Amino acid sequence: MDRLSLQRAAAFCAYQERTPDEVRQRLAQWEVVDEAADEIIAELISLNYLSQERFAKTYVSGKFRIKKWGKLRIRQELARRGLDDASIRQGMEEINDSAYEETLRKLLAKKEEQLLRSEPDAFKRKQKLVRFALSKGYESGVVWKIVNEVLGN
Repeated sequence: MDRLSLQRAAAFCAYQERTPDEVRQRLAQWEVVDEAADEIIAELISLNYLSQERFAKTYVSGKFRIKKWGKLRIRQELARRGLDDASIRQGMEEINDSAYEETLRKLLAKKEEQLLRSEPDAFKRKQKLVRFALSKGYESGVVWKIVNEVLGN
């Protein structure tokens, strides 16, 4: 195993949380062979530079708090990044159900204010709100419930 590549990979992981797939891609860019890459990744895990669970938790909390993404979109992104189901489940536990609904409520209330200026038709506004929330990754049952609350139905 190349010590320089290990140090570079450790610095790469120390900068921000990474997935093993991201590290593997970076090692490939640095032209590290697959066997050495596997050893480096195993070493990074043992040194606690790399943790799927920690990545999932920080990713979930960041995307939920900052981007206001729903559970479906977050779960899809974590799976796309190559995380295992156990890590994804553990990360998703970071989202509190009451905070989840309250975030969606605030998001839809803000969107409703914007739509009131541009869309006079109440039915179209409701459609646009639902479509907006679904595109953010919220579940349809929760979306319909909160949309009806926001619109006062």
